[in-house]
Amino acid sequence: MTISSTASESPSPPRRADAWRRDAMALVVEGETAELAGLLNAVGELPLHEDLRRAECGLVMVRGRIGGDGAPFNLGEATVARAAVRLASGEVGFGYVLGRDREKARLAALCDALLQSDRYRAAVERHVLDPIRARLAAERKHAADRTAATRVEFFTLVRGEDER
Repeated sequence: MTISSTASESPSPPRRADAWRRDAMALVVEGETAELAGLLNAVGELPLHEDLRRAECGLVMVRGRIGGDGAPFNLGEATVARAAVRLASGEVGFGYVLGRDREKARLAALCDALLQSDRYRAAVERHVLDPIRARLAAERKHAADRTAATRVEFFTLVRGEDER
């Protein structure tokens, strides 16, 4: 039996319409609480907003798969903080972060709501997401540079089995 195409030959699945939101929130949760608060201050005057769900801590079940494609199983529980915020203009944002940092969950929810607002999306992108993206890139480069500094290259001048 032969397979006519491989995974690398198949077209990549189309990105979901909300992929930008997922990608943005992945950056937001990489920020520290104080960092997010400071970056949100740089956005300018924030709109009026209310907590739909006060930030709270809870547990979620973490599921896993053996080898990435086996049958799913319950791996264990993880602590999360979650919050929901609604802007005065009606946009609703949700924030979920691993751990017990309720303020970070509230700030993440506020960022999510602001990103859905046409008025604030560009400012949040410029003043919140871009600095976090730059910091993460600098951290990756620093880690790569430290790893490269310890790289050892092996080579042999004369091999023992050479006959003359």
